[in-house]
Amino acid sequence: MNIDGKPYRTILPAADGASVEVIDQTRLPFAFELKRLATLDEAAVAIRTMIVRGAPLIGVTAAYGLALGLRRDASDAGIDHAVETLAATRPTAINLRWALDRVAAKLREVALPERAAFAFAEAGRIAEEDVESCHAIGRHGAAILADLHKAKGRRLNVLTHCNAGWLATVDWGTALAPIYVAHEAGIPVHVYVDETRPRNQGAALTAFELNAHGVPHTVIADNAGGHLMQHGEIDVCIVGSDRTTASGDVCNKIGTYLKALAASDNRVPFYAALPFSTIDWTLDDGVAQIPIEERDAREVSHLTGRLADGGFATIEVVSPGSPVANPAFDVTPARLVTGIITERGVASADAEGLLSLYPERRSEA
Repeated sequence: MNIDGKPYRTILPAADGASVEVIDQTRLPFAFELKRLATLDEAAVAIRTMIVRGAPLIGVTAAYGLALGLRRDASDAGIDHAVETLAATRPTAINLRWALDRVAAKLREVALPERAAFAFAEAGRIAEEDVESCHAIGRHGAAILADLHKAKGRRLNVLTHCNAGWLATVDWGTALAPIYVAHEAGIPVHVYVDETRPRNQGAALTAFELNAHGVPHTVIADNAGGHLMQHGEIDVCIVGSDRTTASGDVCNKIGTYLKALAASDNRVPFYAALPFSTIDWTLDDGVAQIPIEERDAREVSHLTGRLADGGFATIEVVSPGSPVANPAFDVTPARLVTGIITERGVASADAEGLLSLYPERRSEA
Protein backbone atom coordinates (compact mmCIF):
# COMPACT_ATOMS: atom_id res chain seq x y z
CA MET A 1 0.00 0.00 0.00
CA ASN A 2 1.02 3.62 -0.35
CA ILE A 3 2.92 6.02 1.88
CA ASP A 4 3.35 9.37 0.13
CA GLY A 5 2.83 7.62 -3.19
CA LYS A 6 5.47 4.95 -2.55
CA PRO A 7 4.40 1.31 -2.13
CA TYR A 8 5.42 -0.50 1.06
CA ARG A 9 4.93 -3.80 2.77
CA THR A 10 5.10 -4.16 6.53
CA ILE A 11 7.88 -6.78 6.46
CA LEU A 12 10.52 -7.59 3.85
CA PRO A 13 13.84 -9.45 3.69
CA ALA A 14 16.69 -6.96 4.12
CA ALA A 15 19.30 -6.39 1.45
CA ASP A 16 21.82 -8.50 3.37
CA GLY A 17 19.65 -11.60 2.93
CA ALA A 18 20.19 -12.51 6.58
CA SER A 19 17.65 -10.27 8.33
CA VAL A 20 14.28 -8.61 7.80
CA GLU A 21 13.06 -5.03 7.92
CA VAL A 22 9.74 -4.08 9.50
CA ILE A 23 7.84 -0.84 9.89
CA ASP A 24 8.19 0.22 13.53
CA GLN A 25 4.54 0.73 14.41
CA THR A 26 5.33 2.13 17.85
CA ARG A 27 6.65 5.23 16.06
CA LEU A 28 3.52 5.83 14.00
CA PRO A 29 1.74 8.06 13.16
CA PHE A 30 4.31 10.80 13.75
CA ALA A 31 7.41 9.05 12.44
CA PHE A 32 7.77 6.44 9.69
CA GLU A 33 10.80 4.28 10.44
CA LEU A 34 12.05 0.86 9.40
CA LYS A 35 13.63 -1.46 11.97
CA ARG A 36 15.98 -4.32 11.21
CA LEU A 37 15.46 -7.68 12.92
CA ALA A 38 18.49 -9.97 12.78
CA THR A 39 18.03 -12.43 15.66
CA LEU A 40 15.41 -14.60 17.31
CA ASP A 41 15.35 -12.35 20.37
CA GLU A 42 14.89 -9.20 18.26
CA ALA A 43 11.92 -10.79 16.50
CA ALA A 44 10.39 -11.85 19.81
CA VAL A 45 10.81 -8.36 21.28
CA ALA A 46 9.28 -6.81 18.15
CA ILE A 47 6.18 -8.97 18.54
CA ARG A 48 5.89 -8.57 22.32
CA THR A 49 6.30 -4.78 22.30
CA MET A 50 4.04 -4.34 19.26
CA ILE A 51 6.67 -2.96 16.94
CA VAL A 52 4.78 -5.37 14.71
CA ARG A 53 1.17 -6.24 15.53
CA GLY A 54 -1.95 -7.62 13.92
CA ALA A 55 -2.56 -11.37 13.82
CA PRO A 56 -1.42 -12.07 10.23
CA LEU A 57 1.71 -9.92 10.51
CA ILE A 58 2.59 -11.48 13.86
CA GLY A 59 2.45 -14.90 12.20
CA VAL A 60 4.77 -13.87 9.36
CA THR A 61 7.18 -12.16 11.76
CA ALA A 62 7.25 -15.28 13.93
CA ALA A 63 8.06 -17.42 10.89
CA TYR A 64 10.99 -15.15 10.04
CA GLY A 65 12.00 -15.10 13.70
CA LEU A 66 12.21 -18.89 13.69
CA ALA A 67 14.44 -18.73 10.63
CA LEU A 68 16.67 -16.15 12.30
CA GLY A 69 16.97 -18.35 15.38
CA LEU A 70 18.10 -21.30 13.26
CA ARG A 71 21.08 -19.30 12.01
CA ARG A 72 22.43 -19.67 15.54
CA ASP A 73 21.17 -23.17 16.35
CA ALA A 74 19.56 -25.34 13.68
CA SER A 75 19.27 -28.47 15.81
CA ASP A 76 15.95 -29.98 16.86
CA ALA A 77 16.52 -28.40 20.26
CA GLY A 78 17.12 -25.07 18.52
CA ILE A 79 13.81 -25.39 16.69
CA ASP A 80 11.99 -26.17 19.94
CA HIS A 81 13.63 -23.22 21.72
CA ALA A 82 12.77 -20.77 18.95
CA VAL A 83 9.16 -21.96 18.75
CA GLU A 84 8.74 -21.77 22.53
CA THR A 85 10.28 -18.27 22.68
CA LEU A 86 8.11 -16.86 19.91
CA ALA A 87 4.89 -18.62 20.91
CA ALA A 88 5.07 -17.02 24.37
CA THR A 89 5.08 -13.45 23.03
CA ARG A 90 1.34 -13.05 22.30
CA PRO A 91 -1.07 -15.76 23.51
CA THR A 92 -4.33 -14.75 21.84
CA ALA A 93 -3.57 -14.47 18.10
CA ILE A 94 -3.74 -17.97 16.58
CA ASN A 95 -1.78 -16.98 13.44
CA LEU A 96 1.37 -16.89 15.54
CA ARG A 97 1.18 -20.55 16.52
CA TRP A 98 -0.12 -21.57 13.09
CA ALA A 99 2.89 -20.09 11.29
CA LEU A 100 5.37 -21.57 13.76
CA ASP A 101 3.82 -25.04 13.53
CA ARG A 102 3.78 -24.89 9.73
CA VAL A 103 7.48 -24.06 9.45
CA ALA A 104 8.63 -26.31 12.29
CA ALA A 105 6.76 -29.34 10.94
CA LYS A 106 8.68 -29.15 7.67
CA LEU A 107 12.08 -28.45 9.22
CA ARG A 108 12.49 -31.88 10.81
CA GLU A 109 12.96 -33.40 7.35
CA VAL A 110 15.54 -30.82 6.25
CA ALA A 111 19.29 -31.35 6.71
CA LEU A 112 20.77 -29.19 9.48
CA PRO A 113 22.97 -26.99 7.23
CA GLU A 114 19.94 -26.13 5.09
CA ARG A 115 17.38 -25.50 7.80
CA ALA A 116 17.86 -21.75 8.28
CA ALA A 117 17.65 -21.03 4.55
CA PHE A 118 14.63 -23.32 4.18
CA ALA A 119 12.82 -21.62 7.07
CA PHE A 120 13.61 -18.17 5.67
CA ALA A 121 12.17 -19.17 2.29
CA GLU A 122 9.11 -20.73 3.92
CA ALA A 123 8.50 -17.52 5.85
CA GLY A 124 8.61 -15.67 2.54
CA ARG A 125 6.02 -18.04 1.11
CA ILE A 126 3.74 -17.43 4.10
CA ALA A 127 4.13 -13.68 3.52
CA GLU A 128 3.19 -13.97 -0.15
CA GLU A 129 0.19 -16.15 0.69
CA ASP A 130 -0.94 -13.54 3.21
CA VAL A 131 -0.86 -10.83 0.55
CA GLU A 132 -2.92 -12.98 -1.81
CA SER A 133 -5.39 -13.93 0.91
CA CYS A 134 -5.89 -10.34 2.03
CA HIS A 135 -6.42 -9.11 -1.53
CA ALA A 136 -9.02 -11.84 -2.03
CA ILE A 137 -10.72 -10.80 1.23
CA GLY A 138 -10.77 -7.30 -0.21
CA ARG A 139 -12.50 -8.42 -3.38
CA HIS A 140 -15.16 -10.46 -1.57
CA GLY A 141 -15.80 -7.70 0.95
CA ALA A 142 -15.90 -5.02 -1.73
CA ALA A 143 -18.76 -6.91 -3.40
CA ILE A 144 -20.74 -6.46 -0.17
CA LEU A 145 -19.94 -2.76 -0.13
CA ALA A 146 -20.90 -2.42 -3.80
CA ASP A 147 -24.30 -3.97 -3.12
CA LEU A 148 -24.87 -1.73 -0.11
CA HIS A 149 -23.88 1.35 -2.10
CA LYS A 150 -26.29 0.40 -4.88
CA ALA A 151 -29.09 -0.02 -2.35
CA LYS A 152 -28.31 3.22 -0.50
CA GLY A 153 -27.55 5.35 -3.55
CA ARG A 154 -25.18 7.58 -1.61
CA ARG A 155 -21.84 7.65 0.19
CA LEU A 156 -21.28 4.49 2.17
CA ASN A 157 -20.29 4.90 5.82
CA VAL A 158 -18.24 2.04 7.29
CA LEU A 159 -17.24 1.73 10.94
CA THR A 160 -14.13 -0.22 11.89
CA HIS A 161 -12.40 -0.93 15.18
CA CYS A 162 -8.70 -1.11 16.04
CA ASN A 163 -6.35 -1.51 13.06
CA ALA A 164 -7.03 -4.34 10.63
CA GLY A 165 -5.48 -2.64 7.63
CA TRP A 166 -2.28 -3.35 5.77
CA LEU A 167 -0.26 -2.46 8.87
CA ALA A 168 -1.77 -5.52 10.58
CA THR A 169 -0.85 -7.81 7.69
CA VAL A 170 1.87 -7.92 5.04
CA ASP A 171 -0.27 -5.89 2.62
CA TRP A 172 -3.92 -4.92 1.93
CA GLY A 173 -5.21 -5.82 5.40
CA THR A 174 -8.32 -7.72 6.46
CA ALA A 175 -11.15 -5.40 7.55
CA LEU A 176 -9.74 -2.51 5.52
CA ALA A 177 -9.01 -4.56 2.39
CA PRO A 178 -12.65 -4.32 1.17
CA ILE A 179 -12.50 -0.58 1.74
CA TYR A 180 -9.29 -0.22 -0.31
CA VAL A 181 -10.68 -2.33 -3.15
CA ALA A 182 -13.98 -0.41 -3.12
CA HIS A 183 -12.16 2.93 -3.01
CA GLU A 184 -10.02 1.99 -6.00
CA ALA A 185 -13.18 0.88 -7.85
CA GLY A 186 -14.68 4.35 -7.40
CA ILE A 187 -17.26 3.45 -4.76
CA PRO A 188 -17.65 6.46 -2.43
CA VAL A 189 -16.60 4.99 0.91
CA HIS A 190 -16.15 6.92 4.13
CA VAL A 191 -14.66 5.24 7.21
CA TYR A 192 -15.53 6.06 10.80
CA VAL A 193 -12.39 5.10 12.72
CA ASP A 194 -12.73 4.12 16.38
CA GLU A 195 -9.83 5.60 18.33
CA THR A 196 -9.51 2.17 20.03
CA ARG A 197 -8.25 2.75 23.52
CA PRO A 198 -6.04 1.95 25.25
CA ARG A 199 -3.30 1.85 22.57
CA ASN A 200 -5.23 4.03 20.10
CA GLN A 201 -4.50 1.80 17.09
CA GLY A 202 -7.45 3.31 15.27
CA ALA A 203 -6.46 6.93 15.78
CA ALA A 204 -2.76 6.26 15.28
CA LEU A 205 -2.59 3.46 12.70
CA THR A 206 -5.87 3.10 10.81
CA ALA A 207 -6.17 6.86 10.37
CA PHE A 208 -2.51 7.01 9.30
CA GLU A 209 -2.85 4.45 6.54
CA LEU A 210 -6.23 5.69 5.31
CA ASN A 211 -4.83 9.21 5.17
CA ALA A 212 -1.72 8.04 3.33
CA HIS A 213 -3.84 6.13 0.81
CA GLY A 214 -6.35 8.94 0.29
CA VAL A 215 -9.44 7.24 1.74
CA PRO A 216 -11.97 9.64 3.34
CA HIS A 217 -12.33 9.00 7.07
CA THR A 218 -13.21 10.50 10.43
CA VAL A 219 -11.73 9.50 13.80
CA ILE A 220 -14.30 9.11 16.58
CA ALA A 221 -14.16 8.32 20.28
CA ASP A 222 -14.80 4.66 21.04
CA ASN A 223 -18.07 5.47 22.77
CA ALA A 224 -19.50 7.37 19.78
CA GLY A 225 -20.19 4.37 17.55
CA GLY A 226 -23.53 3.43 19.08
CA HIS A 227 -24.76 7.02 18.86
CA LEU A 228 -23.87 7.18 15.16
CA MET A 229 -25.68 3.90 14.50
CA GLN A 230 -28.81 5.18 16.25
CA HIS A 231 -28.85 8.17 13.92
CA GLY A 232 -28.34 6.18 10.73
CA GLU A 233 -24.75 7.33 10.20
CA ILE A 234 -23.26 3.81 9.95
CA ASP A 235 -24.19 1.51 7.06
CA VAL A 236 -21.96 -1.45 7.94
CA CYS A 237 -19.32 -2.48 10.47
CA ILE A 238 -16.25 -4.46 9.42
CA VAL A 239 -13.66 -5.62 11.95
CA GLY A 240 -10.70 -7.96 11.90
CA SER A 241 -10.01 -10.91 14.18
CA ASP A 242 -7.13 -12.34 16.17
CA ARG A 243 -8.80 -15.73 16.54
CA THR A 244 -12.14 -17.04 15.28
CA THR A 245 -13.59 -20.33 16.46
CA ALA A 246 -14.97 -23.13 14.28
CA SER A 247 -18.43 -22.04 15.45
CA GLY A 248 -17.99 -18.42 14.28
CA ASP A 249 -17.20 -16.63 17.55
CA VAL A 250 -14.87 -13.71 16.79
CA CYS A 251 -12.09 -12.63 19.14
CA ASN A 252 -10.81 -9.15 18.37
CA LYS A 253 -9.49 -6.02 20.04
CA ILE A 254 -11.25 -5.09 23.28
CA GLY A 255 -14.40 -3.08 22.53
CA THR A 256 -15.43 -5.05 19.46
CA TYR A 257 -18.16 -6.87 21.37
CA LEU A 258 -19.78 -3.59 22.39
CA LYS A 259 -19.85 -2.42 18.76
CA ALA A 260 -21.47 -5.70 17.73
CA LEU A 261 -24.15 -5.24 20.38
CA ALA A 262 -24.88 -1.72 19.16
CA ALA A 263 -24.94 -2.90 15.54
CA SER A 264 -27.39 -5.68 16.38
CA ASP A 265 -29.69 -3.29 18.24
CA ASN A 266 -29.70 -0.89 15.28
CA ARG A 267 -29.88 -3.54 12.52
CA VAL A 268 -26.48 -2.56 11.12
CA PRO A 269 -24.66 -5.43 9.36
CA PHE A 270 -21.59 -6.56 11.29
CA TYR A 271 -18.84 -8.48 9.48
CA ALA A 272 -15.49 -9.90 10.52
CA ALA A 273 -12.79 -10.17 7.85
CA LEU A 274 -10.02 -12.73 8.32
CA PRO A 275 -7.81 -15.25 6.50
CA PHE A 276 -7.97 -19.02 6.99
CA SER A 277 -4.98 -18.90 9.34
CA THR A 278 -7.06 -16.98 11.91
CA ILE A 279 -9.64 -19.77 12.29
CA ASP A 280 -8.99 -22.08 15.23
CA TRP A 281 -10.73 -25.31 14.25
CA THR A 282 -10.07 -26.82 17.68
CA LEU A 283 -12.37 -24.39 19.52
CA ASP A 284 -16.15 -23.99 19.50
CA ASP A 285 -16.76 -21.59 22.41
CA GLY A 286 -14.74 -18.40 22.12
CA VAL A 287 -15.82 -16.86 25.42
CA ALA A 288 -14.85 -19.93 27.44
CA GLN A 289 -11.87 -21.21 25.47
CA ILE A 290 -9.87 -18.33 23.95
CA PRO A 291 -7.08 -17.06 26.24
CA ILE A 292 -7.31 -13.29 26.64
CA GLU A 293 -4.01 -11.46 26.91
CA GLU A 294 -3.68 -9.09 29.88
CA ARG A 295 -1.31 -6.29 28.93
CA ASP A 296 0.66 -3.70 30.88
CA ALA A 297 -1.48 -1.40 33.02
CA ARG A 298 0.52 1.60 31.75
CA GLU A 299 -1.24 1.29 28.40
CA VAL A 300 -4.39 2.42 30.22
CA SER A 301 -2.93 4.72 32.84
CA HIS A 302 -0.59 6.66 30.52
CA LEU A 303 -0.75 8.29 27.09
CA THR A 304 2.07 9.35 24.80
CA GLY A 305 1.60 12.08 22.23
CA ARG A 306 3.18 14.93 20.33
CA LEU A 307 3.42 18.36 21.93
CA ALA A 308 2.81 21.68 20.22
CA ASP A 309 6.57 22.26 19.89
CA GLY A 310 7.01 18.92 18.07
CA GLY A 311 8.42 17.10 21.07
CA PHE A 312 6.87 14.04 22.68
CA ALA A 313 5.69 13.38 26.20
CA THR A 314 4.09 10.56 28.17
CA ILE A 315 1.46 11.67 30.67
CA GLU A 316 -0.50 9.92 33.40
CA VAL A 317 -4.30 10.06 32.97
CA VAL A 318 -5.51 7.79 35.80
CA SER A 319 -5.76 8.74 39.46
CA PRO A 320 -2.40 7.80 41.05
CA GLY A 321 -2.61 4.55 42.98
CA SER A 322 -5.81 3.31 41.36
CA PRO A 323 -5.61 -0.32 40.19
CA VAL A 324 -5.85 -0.81 36.42
CA ALA A 325 -6.97 -3.84 34.39
CA ASN A 326 -6.05 -4.15 30.72
CA PRO A 327 -7.62 -7.12 28.90
CA ALA A 328 -6.48 -6.75 25.29
CA PHE A 329 -9.31 -8.61 23.53
CA ASP A 330 -12.95 -9.62 23.84
CA VAL A 331 -15.10 -12.20 22.09
CA THR A 332 -18.12 -11.40 19.93
CA PRO A 333 -20.52 -14.37 19.89
CA ALA A 334 -21.39 -15.71 16.45
CA ARG A 335 -25.06 -14.73 16.89
CA LEU A 336 -24.02 -11.06 16.57
CA VAL A 337 -21.94 -11.56 13.41
CA THR A 338 -23.69 -11.09 10.06
CA GLY A 339 -20.97 -12.90 8.14
CA ILE A 340 -17.29 -13.78 8.01
CA ILE A 341 -15.34 -12.50 4.99
CA THR A 342 -12.48 -14.82 4.05
CA GLU A 343 -10.19 -15.32 1.06
CA ARG A 344 -12.62 -18.00 -0.19
CA GLY A 345 -15.79 -15.95 0.11
CA VAL A 346 -18.33 -14.85 2.70
CA ALA A 347 -19.60 -17.42 5.20
CA SER A 348 -22.37 -17.31 7.74
CA ALA A 349 -20.94 -17.14 11.26
CA ASP A 350 -21.50 -20.75 12.22
CA ALA A 351 -19.87 -24.13 11.79
CA GLU A 352 -21.71 -25.03 8.60
CA GLY A 353 -21.02 -21.67 7.05
CA LEU A 354 -17.28 -21.94 7.64
CA LEU A 355 -17.15 -25.60 6.63
CA SER A 356 -18.91 -24.74 3.37
CA LEU A 357 -15.83 -22.68 2.49
CA TYR A 358 -13.34 -25.08 4.05
CA PRO A 359 -14.79 -28.57 3.46
CA GLU A 360 -11.38 -30.15 4.00
CA ARG A 361 -11.80 -29.29 7.69
CA ARG A 362 -14.88 -31.42 8.22
CA SER A 363 -12.77 -34.21 9.69
CA GLU A 364 -11.64 -31.80 12.41
CA ALA A 365 -15.10 -30.47 13.26
